Amino acid sequence: MALPSSMSVVIAPVPGGPEALTLVRRPLPELKPTEILVRIETAGINRADLLQRAGKYPPPPGASDILGLEIAGEVAAVGTDATRFAVGDRVMALVASGGYAEYCAVDETNALAVPPSVPIAEAGGMPEALFTVWSNLFERGHLAAGETVLVHGGTSGIGTTAIQLATALGANVIATAGAAAKCTACLGLGAVAAIEYTREDFVVRTRELTGGRGADVILDIVGGTYVARNYEAAAEDGRIVQVSVQAGGRAEADFHLMMRKRLTHSGSTLRNRSVAFKAKIADALREHVWPLLAARRVVAVVDSTFPLANAAAAHARMDAPDHIGKTVLTLG
Repeated sequence: MALPSSMSVVIAPVPGGPEALTLVRRPLPELKPTEILVRIETAGINRADLLQRAGKYPPPPGASDILGLEIAGEVAAVGTDATRFAVGDRVMALVASGGYAEYCAVDETNALAVPPSVPIAEAGGMPEALFTVWSNLFERGHLAAGETVLVHGGTSGIGTTAIQLATALGANVIATAGAAAKCTACLGLGAVAAIEYTREDFVVRTRELTGGRGADVILDIVGGTYVARNYEAAAEDGRIVQVSVQAGGRAEADFHLMMRKRLTHSGSTLRNRSVAFKAKIADALREHVWPLLAARRVVAVVDSTFPLANAAAAHARMDAPDHIGKTVLTLG
């Protein structure tokens, strides 16, 4: 089947709100030798996309201005040196940009086969959270079976994935969320407890739930004033991993407390890391996480789906107070 010469894509020519998103035509990307061309069926929406739309998170040097960090679909073409996939294979992939489009090129090492048991609507909303949670919670945070992890933002895309993955691998999860219904959702995903942070102090409750020890690992998407409070909620020798700073990137914290508890506070971003770095995470996911996906022990919690042309409505949905899990764009 011949490929078209152009495709529909979504960009934000001028920074702004959801209305800034614009559907335009672009040429299909040219494949590098080790890349595959994916005909996108679904693409996940992430908080980073909203920041890019607002002009606060530009794509890395050399990356397209097309929004979107994760995709799933069918391989439509392969580069001259690409050998892992064949035309017709279904894959999901992490990309630095280009997900809000009909086609996207990605290095074959950053793509993974979609297990037959995983619906394609879920697959498009999985890669970003899986790559982020694995690399931060398990590789940086060294979360082990039997330990307690505090997951902030339990009903976010990151949070819903972290709860399921940590639970499946033997950890005890305490999640925070902003409403009773969201706490119920966290419990349904496997959390042993959920703290409604608008009504309860998560530091006090975490200590109560752990017999005064605190959490061994904390996965934080909030930042700001949570930094100091995380130090209080952490156990001795605790590890805090920062993956976002939705409440601000500056904070005051008690370093005496950090030293007394021997805490480790690290953080990372993923989008600007090299193809080779992401390939190593993909290899680890294939080994440790893909069996869980195939067995449906870890799923993507899909809040809602929107066609590509309605990307603005999808972005608006991301900011709705009752939003739980992933918002996904559909194509075709």
